[in-house]
Amino acid sequence: MPDATLSTVVPLDDLHLFIESFLMRWDGSNTQAAYRQDLRIFCQWCERHGIHPITGVRRPHLEMYMRYLREERGNAAPTISRRIGTLSQLYEVAIDDELIVKNPARLVRRPKVTVDQSERAALTREEMQRLVRAAYDSTPTDYALVVIMGYLGVRVSEACDLDIADCNVVAKAHRCLRFIGKGGKAALIPQPPVVMRAIDAVIAGRTVGPLLLRRDGTRMTRRSADRVVKRCAKAAGITGKISPHTLRHSFVVHSIDAGVPLRQVQLSARHADISTTIRLYDRGRANLDTHSAHALAAYFGAVA
Repeated sequence: MPDATLSTVVPLDDLHLFIESFLMRWDGSNTQAAYRQDLRIFCQWCERHGIHPITGVRRPHLEMYMRYLREERGNAAPTISRRIGTLSQLYEVAIDDELIVKNPARLVRRPKVTVDQSERAALTREEMQRLVRAAYDSTPTDYALVVIMGYLGVRVSEACDLDIADCNVVAKAHRCLRFIGKGGKAALIPQPPVVMRAIDAVIAGRTVGPLLLRRDGTRMTRRSADRVVKRCAKAAGITGKISPHTLRHSFVVHSIDAGVPLRQVQLSARHADISTTIRLYDRGRANLDTHSAHALAAYFGAVA
C-alpha cells in the first residue's frame, strides 16, 4: 500500500488540530513542551519522506526514524525511547478517533535504556540536613525553596510557579499550598511548622506576586532554582550530581524510611502509578546494605 501524503489523506489544518488536541492533555506543562518538540521533529521527517504522520506510518518507517534520530541527530537511547513513546501515545488516540486501525509503534523495539545505579537518586538523611542548614544560612528564598521541595515533595516548576496567594489556603484546620500541578491536576499540600516559618520569612509582609523571587526581583525560574540547589549543596559539602529533582526523590525515599505507608507516599508524591514510587525508593535507598547476599551468607555459614 503506498504511503499517504499530507495532501491526500488529512488536510494539513486537520492534522495540526489533531496534534494540538492531543497536546492539550498536558496543557502548560513541561511534558507538553517536550511532546510538542518530539512531534515537530517527527512531522518534519515525515514531510521530507512524503509520509503522512498519522495514516501513512508503518512500523518500518518508525525503525528508520529511530536510525535517523540516532545517526543524524545524535540522540541518546533515553531520548529516542521517549520520542517513540510520544508517537505511541499519539497513535492510541488516533485509533480511538478511528483514524487508523492499529498502532504502528506497538511492536517497535525501542533502544534499551539502562539506569546507572550509582547515579545519585536521593540525598542521605545527614546530607539533607546539611543542605537545609546551608540554605538557611544563605537567604530566606533559598531556604524556602529547599524545604518546599525537600519536605513537601513539590516539583521545581511547581515551586517556581507558586504565588503568595497559593500559600495561605486553610483546609480542615491545616494551612496548605494549593496549586495546579503536573497534568493539570489540583494539588493541596499541608505545611508543617518548619515550612510555614520558611514561607512567612519569604513573604515578609507582601500580599501579592510570586512567592520565590530572584535577586533582580523577578520570579524564580527552573534554571535559577537549579543554581540555588547546586550552590547550597556545594556549601554543605555534598559531592556528586544533584539537581532540584533530587530533593523530590529524597522526599519519597525518606518518607518511606520514616515509616509512612507506601500507598500514602504515592498519594503525597502525586504519582499516578505506585510503581513509580517503588522505583524511586529502590534507587534511592542503600540497596547494598540490605542485599540478600548478606542474609544468605549468614544462613549457609563459612567454611573457615
